[in-house]
Amino acid sequence: MPRKKTEPSSAGEGTAVAGAESIAVRAFSILEHVARARVSQSLDEITQALGLPKPTVFRILNMLHATGLLMKEQATRRYSAGPRLTAFAIDLWHNRSLREPWRQALEYAVGKTGESCNLTMLENGSVLYLDRVETTQPLRLHLESGTRVPLHCTASGKLFLSQMSVDKAQALLGSEPYARFTAKTITHFAQLQPELESIRKSLVATHDSEYFADSAAVAVPIMDQEGRVFAAVACHAPSSRMNLDRMLADCVQPMREAAAMIGGSLVSPGATPARASTNAVRAQV
Repeated sequence: MPRKKTEPSSAGEGTAVAGAESIAVRAFSILEHVARARVSQSLDEITQALGLPKPTVFRILNMLHATGLLMKEQATRRYSAGPRLTAFAIDLWHNRSLREPWRQALEYAVGKTGESCNLTMLENGSVLYLDRVETTQPLRLHLESGTRVPLHCTASGKLFLSQMSVDKAQALLGSEPYARFTAKTITHFAQLQPELESIRKSLVATHDSEYFADSAAVAVPIMDQEGRVFAAVACHAPSSRMNLDRMLADCVQPMREAAAMIGGSLVSPGATPARASTNAVRAQV
């Protein structure tokens, strides 16, 4: 007689599904922790932070490392975001449905300032333009989304540098002299550092014809729930039409409002958005 096929029990299926979900959630928790950390994380630090069994964390870290989601430093055996996780983050930033609130915030800023505004982030040692809304003015500086610009001579770049320790900022900028683009470009860290210290206090960074001639720019931070700067809203204009003093007086407040809109769209339900205040900022060391 043919053998009757035995169907798996619903209880067994439920246990398997629950186990898979548990592993997936734990893996995501580890990725989330590493992504939010200001420095690379050790096995012990991750275990203590998440309250998970050490062997479980070790197995999941090996899996995440093998798939490129995390990088493991050979000398220190510490973990940081891997190339696959970074690429995933960039893909999320470019997702049309996620970008809609950001686009609306930039449009608000352009409507209030009358000048082009863009959304930027620090990525691989340069400033990445994620999105941009152009002014209707006939004379404007046109930069496509996806454009990368240097850190040492742009408003957003200096804002990101101001949130780092001196050692980290210098390491990211590389050897001196830095590339010169105009007569106003600062090419040595000793000249740049006082400006970074001022930006750290005011949370307002400027560009005065340092990367492009006849151009002025202001950048303000977008913060995460813990008050850390992770992106920026910047406004650009020809300095012949909108000089830097006028930009600081007229554009900073609507830009901060736009930054708050973008930051608020990324806050988890029930959480309180970080305020763009000096006290809220934590240095990235």
